Amino acid sequence: MTKKALCVGINDYPFGDANDLRGCVNDANDWSNLLRKHFDFTDIKQLLNADATKASILHGLKGLLVGAKAGDVLVFTNASHGTYLADTDDDEPKFDEALCPYDSDTNLLVDDELRELFLNIADGVRLTVISDSCHSGSVTRVAVTEYRRNRQLNPSILGNRVLSGEEMRTARQAAEKFPESGMKEVLLSGCKSNQTSADAYIANDYHGAMSYYAIKAITDAGYNLTYAELHKRLLPMLEEENYDQVPQLEGKDENKQRQIFT
Repeated sequence: MTKKALCVGINDYPFGDANDLRGCVNDANDWSNLLRKHFDFTDIKQLLNADATKASILHGLKGLLVGAKAGDVLVFTNASHGTYLADTDDDEPKFDEALCPYDSDTNLLVDDELRELFLNIADGVRLTVISDSCHSGSVTRVAVTEYRRNRQLNPSILGNRVLSGEEMRTARQAAEKFPESGMKEVLLSGCKSNQTSADAYIANDYHGAMSYYAIKAITDAGYNLTYAELHKRLLPMLEEENYDQVPQLEGKDENKQRQIFT
């Protein structure tokens, strides 16, 4: 059995300091350390800041997946800005959610690209995806004395169309191209598609709120819980700290009941 991971974290973007983040590199390091120290992962690659271009991330993912066979355990974590890419024809309002690589001014990593890549993995390969970024939605409610900013990159910064609130609501009612029943991976995302994930100052350092409290939940459980149990523990932890985001767990029911990272 092989246990491999790719951990991506991007704080610094080429759009000026106002659009930089602070906790994403820490998230990549925290997930790497957790997997190495407590789940026996020995093959862990990281892509940080300017090294995390779309081409590099796709190359890393293909390297993660190549040769994988039944029983192998693979993990991809991503901490970065997220955004959406609006449909450019005028037949109906819709959009694709997208991760923002370092070179997202010219190369977004659209969710459909990832899902199509993951559909090709061999049966029995256990793939976990942890995405601590936001794709779209409203600004997170924060206290003015705290550092909390959302991990959404406004499409206008990339020269892309911004959807109205009504268009966003209408677009989300469309049928999904890739339903959960067909997912081979388990996905833990930072928030709903109409929310933003927080980049925050927590415990004397910067982190993604979802990543920090997910790792805390795992640690508090003695590193022994299922994905469903992790999700159940994570939600009230964020709510108690007044984070206006609801992490989502997606995948087949049998995979959600599997022990994490096994």
